[in-house]
Amino acid sequence: MRAGSSEAVHTAEAAARAAGAVIRAALTERGGPAEVKHKGAIDLVTEVDIAAEHAILELLAQRSPGVPVLAEEAQGAGDSGGAATASTRWIVDPLDGTTNFVHGFPAFCVSVALEQDGAQVAAAIYEPLLDRCTTAGAGSGAWAEGQRLRVSGCSALDRALLLTGFGYDRRARADFYLHFFKYFLERTQGIRRAGSAALDLCHIAAGRADAYWEHSLGPWDVAAGALIVQEAGGVVTDMTGGPLSLRAPRLLASNGHLHDEMVAALSHLIESAPA
Repeated sequence: MRAGSSEAVHTAEAAARAAGAVIRAALTERGGPAEVKHKGAIDLVTEVDIAAEHAILELLAQRSPGVPVLAEEAQGAGDSGGAATASTRWIVDPLDGTTNFVHGFPAFCVSVALEQDGAQVAAAIYEPLLDRCTTAGAGSGAWAEGQRLRVSGCSALDRALLLTGFGYDRRARADFYLHFFKYFLERTQGIRRAGSAALDLCHIAAGRADAYWEHSLGPWDVAAGALIVQEAGGVVTDMTGGPLSLRAPRLLASNGHLHDEMVAALSHLIESAPA
């Protein structure tokens, strides 16, 4: 598939919607997941995650044969064709916000991205509850249900609404995460923590929030959303201003106007953070 092509974007959207149909059926037919397992102390997975991922893998195998898929849940099949190191691959999160899904909190989605030669070129993030799909193609803008997305124009930190999240090690490293949270709590209009990185990136792209930072993410958390933010006119980097690495995302996404100020603050906070 050609970089940024409408075919790649349509495939990403179709895969995201296929997984979304599985999630929506679980909600309408059973009221939620039948089985919840723990990957870690607070890291959950359900049979719905697995079924949604299977729907994505099946569709991609039909429409994009031979392209490896890096998917969050299926460690063996999900890393088909050496996707962990491939420069061209699909990157998939079948249910971003599983904890929210399990508890019935309405903030979860499906995230699908195509990476070619190390760059994200097509993306789709689908919200099953709203039946809303946000898409982007490299050089083609970011869109949600026919409306082009633009980041906000906020240029003052004290008027900004920020987003963040906490890693799965937060019970052991609460002081570390609160070190960052306290700094921005005292200097901004507000902070929101909803529990879905992909949706947080959509909020930045749509201008509903102004900047977002988070540690300890996975490539499937940010691959689609990073392209969507960039195509909406925003900026996505490492917290210290360098290129974002999908191997170990330490994410800062913003409307661009606040980016330098956020980089300066986060760089200082990283240096002064408790272990």
